[in-house]
Amino acid sequence: MSTIRQEDFIQSIADAFQYISYYHPGDYIKALADAYEREQSSAAKDAIAQILINSRMCAEGHRPICQDTGIAVVFLKVGMNVRWDASMSVQEMVDEGVRRAYNDPDNRLRASVLRDPAGTRTNTKDNTPAVVHTEIVLGDHVEATCAAKGGGSENKSKFYALNPSDSIVDWVLKTVPTMGAGWCPPGILGIGIGGTPEKAMLLAKKSLMAPVDIHELIARGPKTRAEELRLELYEKVNALGIGAQGLGGLTTVLDVKVLDYPTHAASLPIAMIPNCAATRHAHFHLDGSGPARLEPPNLDDWPRLAYDSGKGKRVNLDAVTREEVARWQPGDVLLLNGKLLTGRDAAHKRLIDMLNRGEKLPVDFTNRFIYYVGPVDPVRDEVVGPAGPTTATRMDKFTRQMLEQTGLLGMVGKAERGPAAIEAIRDNKAVYLMAVGGAAYLVSKAIRAARVAAFADLGMEAIYEFEVKDMPVTVAVDSLGTSVHQAGPQEWRARIGKLPVVKV
Repeated sequence: MSTIRQEDFIQSIADAFQYISYYHPGDYIKALADAYEREQSSAAKDAIAQILINSRMCAEGHRPICQDTGIAVVFLKVGMNVRWDASMSVQEMVDEGVRRAYNDPDNRLRASVLRDPAGTRTNTKDNTPAVVHTEIVLGDHVEATCAAKGGGSENKSKFYALNPSDSIVDWVLKTVPTMGAGWCPPGILGIGIGGTPEKAMLLAKKSLMAPVDIHELIARGPKTRAEELRLELYEKVNALGIGAQGLGGLTTVLDVKVLDYPTHAASLPIAMIPNCAATRHAHFHLDGSGPARLEPPNLDDWPRLAYDSGKGKRVNLDAVTREEVARWQPGDVLLLNGKLLTGRDAAHKRLIDMLNRGEKLPVDFTNRFIYYVGPVDPVRDEVVGPAGPTTATRMDKFTRQMLEQTGLLGMVGKAERGPAAIEAIRDNKAVYLMAVGGAAYLVSKAIRAARVAAFADLGMEAIYEFEVKDMPVTVAVDSLGTSVHQAGPQEWRARIGKLPVVKV
């Protein structure tokens, strides 16, 4: 019988969440580096390069891979013979570990968890409570898997109750394109099949905790129907041509995971959950001998790449005009310089409410650009912490009113824009620029100064004014309403040629 001490368990949880905030799993990095070497789309290759460069910077600097440091998810296997030397419940101990990790003064992580989700949506300030799944198993050890899941990928989770005769492959191939690029591909798809609806979702999430090993499976061949599905879906999802960040390319997924469970004869429940470019999870065992020790990875496993800032066109945000914006073409790489405002969900809601009441806004948006971001708090000599883009589609419903009533000229975010936002951009001769999701620390190095401009009470969702130098972005929707997220995947699906080309 092992005795697990409360402090050992709490500190192990805290250490794991700090660890995964700045270390990608080595298997993910190897798979991503291989995808970088294979990629033929220049836009997708550039995006993958930024993710790899960002990952190495985070590993060296011990700062978050992504500004969205996620909701804490913990899978526990507790041996039946384990004895706890503790005065707190397992949930309370996990939450204390998460609290320590997210408030660590040397690497403060962004608190994104809100209580009263259907009401006041008040930030808990320490990213608790965690989502804990506990399984009682044979033995006298505790096994833990800690994962940080960002909102961009979690929001793309899908569930459907198929008929028993329906095709799982057809459902996946129909559903993946509807997820857009907000889940920050290239990543991993987790598929859960069977059981009941909640079991299928749990299987999909759990499957994402396994190592990236699809190329080993390709080499040895499948032994089960689940492995056959993995191989078929890996090939066909990549043949969709969605590519890195949805720009079109050869690699959309680095792996597909499948877990199944017996189900009712009348049912075929299926769930799909993606892991994004900020894939983060760590595993440890406790046997009563002390806290877990997570070994740092070998940085030699990271490719040595340098971002070429010379290939982009420099733009002065303080002097840019609509005439200049009208000359930008979809896919153009720009380097932003000057003052850049920020704002995301809560700030947009407040701005729109003020406009509807006829109130004066606290910030003048005339001919300005707004960056959809909720940065991590700075530490040491930083002016701002990691500050990568959030999913732009969540701001689509505010876009027309912002463009038409504030004089806003352009927006910066990640992933595609929906039809209503694209129409608003076209009608107002504005522009949407895309920064790379999963490159938050790299982006933050382009921010030379930061101040809160409005709504300080919103914390990370406040409106900031950044001073940026050579911040890399891509023209994703031009002033005519042409979107690279529509044209790019269509082009690459045709080039790959393994699936019929579907007009979007």
